[in-house]
Amino acid sequence: MANNNNRLLLQQATRALQDMKYEVASELGITPPSDGYWGFVSSFENGSIGGSITRKLVAFAQERLAEQTPEA
Repeated sequence: MANNNNRLLLQQATRALQDMKYEVASELGITPPSDGYWGFVSSFENGSIGGSITRKLVAFAQERLAEQTPEA
């Protein structure tokens, strides 16, 4: 049995992540399903969306860390 420990620390992030998913899909030219069910979207397309979201989140975190780190 799989143990899924993925959970959001802030519930407000749910909506932001959903919005980001649709934004990235649009940028990649992937048409989001009209009924909201992503199960019929290919794993390649879903992987592309997930990878792009991850890259954006990492870049965002790096920018925030750079803002907080004083230069030596």
